[in-house]
Amino acid sequence: MLSPRFRILVLLGLLITVGRAAEDPSSTRRAQAIVASAAFKAAVAAFDRDYDRFVNELVMLTEIPAPPFGEKARGEAYARLMQSAGLADVQTDAEGNIVALRPGRGGAPLLAVAAHLDTVFPADTNVTVKRVGTTLRAPGIGDDGRGLAFLLAAVRAMQAAGIQTASDILFVGNVGEEGPGDLRGIRHLFTQGPWQGRIKRFITVDGRSNDLIANSALGSIRYRVTFKGPGGHSWGAFGQVSPAFAMGDAIANLGRLVVPKQPRVSYNVGIVSGGTSVNSIPFETAMDVDMRSASPEELRKVDAEFQRIVREAVAAENAARSTVFGSITAELKLIGERPSGITPVDSPILRQVTATMQVFDKVPVWETSSTDANIPISLGIPAFAMASQSGDRTARAHSLDEWTDVEKTAAVKDFSLALALLLTIAEVP
Repeated sequence: MLSPRFRILVLLGLLITVGRAAEDPSSTRRAQAIVASAAFKAAVAAFDRDYDRFVNELVMLTEIPAPPFGEKARGEAYARLMQSAGLADVQTDAEGNIVALRPGRGGAPLLAVAAHLDTVFPADTNVTVKRVGTTLRAPGIGDDGRGLAFLLAAVRAMQAAGIQTASDILFVGNVGEEGPGDLRGIRHLFTQGPWQGRIKRFITVDGRSNDLIANSALGSIRYRVTFKGPGGHSWGAFGQVSPAFAMGDAIANLGRLVVPKQPRVSYNVGIVSGGTSVNSIPFETAMDVDMRSASPEELRKVDAEFQRIVREAVAAENAARSTVFGSITAELKLIGERPSGITPVDSPILRQVTATMQVFDKVPVWETSSTDANIPISLGIPAFAMASQSGDRTARAHSLDEWTDVEKTAAVKDFSLALALLLTIAEVP
């Protein structure tokens, strides 16, 4: 998951919508029946008995480095754990995702449930888990080590309780969620792999609090813009065009760009580079730019405005100074693109989420975030992201002192809610 998270709390109109969703009789009856069933109680009891294994697997997975594009070792370990949990046909797809189908009894569309294998940390990061009481501290242990461990625990609990869902459930440990991965694992799953066109609903277990449901996909467009020119000596070639001035003009004009607050739009210049010495006009400079919005239309608008700003900065520099040795050019290279969109609060799966959370005395807070759910949401497939723990059980994602608390009573309670959400969604016709 990207950091920092972007959250939009529900406004009054959405709260009214949530209230209507909570009154959906079929969703409420389904949630109450499943949570009260002997099978569900048996699954929770199985997790309680198997708690130590959940913790041990969380530690083991966290201590296998999984930097962007370096998830193979963790993926291989995860495949073995999926098999040991009772999933018979575990496969690694062409992108490196670990996938396993748990057949259902029929009567509901295919549901995919995922957690991501990768972390934001380089391969040489010390990922040794430090334990103090019930607190486990290590890079990546919450994002998304805990999500991975939850999926394994859920499969074992379902197997132990003999639970058969209406949906077939595709369990996925996917690659490429973080930063440069650009959602490549789930993008492949939905657009290129053998599951293309078959998955009709999707949950990613990736979040910091089980009060929050990310149903709004925060889209982003990222460029590396390289400005080039003839260069020269700072004294001898003074008056010649400079890529640094063109880039500086573009940065300044981008900074003055006014964008909507609702739907929210953001832009940022995160990295600037270039030049060879203090007394040389650079022949090349570059900047990395990030633009975001949950609105596809607004994201396209700010993208178009940014490209216009770059073109005008190049033209202005070429008009302002001499081009006798060459002109300024700018190349925009797309280095990341995450689609945006929304799963409506009144959609069947989110009405079910609302009803299920009410059984646990919770009301969902709808969140805007950038997760693996972006891909199916952008394709019109109902999807959301959820956490497998309450908000006070994990923190400091993307930092070296990231932590999660696995105190047993709270862990069992959190597991119950997450499992209930999974099972009730799997029953929605």
